[in-house]
Amino acid sequence: MCRVVPTRLSGVTGNLRQMTTTRLEAFSDGVFAIAATLLILNVHANSSHLGQTLVRAWPSYAAYAVSFVTIGIMWVNHHGIFAQIDKVDRTFLMINVFFLMSVAFVPFPTFLVADHVHDPGLKVAALAYGFTLTATAVLYNLLWFYAARGRHLLRDDADPRVVSGITRSYLPGPWIYLAATLVALWRPAVSVVLFAAIAVFYMVESALFGRREAVSA
Repeated sequence: MCRVVPTRLSGVTGNLRQMTTTRLEAFSDGVFAIAATLLILNVHANSSHLGQTLVRAWPSYAAYAVSFVTIGIMWVNHHGIFAQIDKVDRTFLMINVFFLMSVAFVPFPTFLVADHVHDPGLKVAALAYGFTLTATAVLYNLLWFYAARGRHLLRDDADPRVVSGITRSYLPGPWIYLAATLVALWRPAVSVVLFAAIAVFYMVESALFGRREAVSA
């Protein structure tokens, strides 16, 4: 159950503060799991020439892999955020809701990219994919910076080095995704390759950051 510690009410409804994170984390994990699972629905093969169809479906495999890794990294980082947080308030809950809404939307532009990789529609598909990830990165930053502002939602024993490390690693995210998205206006295929490269970069960066945390602990 989610325990609520009574605090001073502001206005009529008030702002419920100091709620534990248990239910929020459980709900978030469920959304991440469903979004990642939905990606596989974009991979299909309905043809009598199954072998050829499976080979020609490589864009679906690639889009699935990139988006699955991207969602996986979001989940890992979300877990990292909550390792530093021990309470939430109503505003934080709503930011998290909008963040999860953007995560749940990722399978749709993933399908668009896979379905239009060989035609002129790739430009619009890449833009849709890129703006989705850019919005997700913006909401991720908002989630973290709201919690870290004045350390008001952080654990009392949160390591300042870890907190500053998370801040530094999150700041470039929206700009990186936005830059890759804008490339689609001129070279959609290059933009798609950049999204894959960003996924690999963040996968490596997340592993290195986790190693640094383990060493400093």
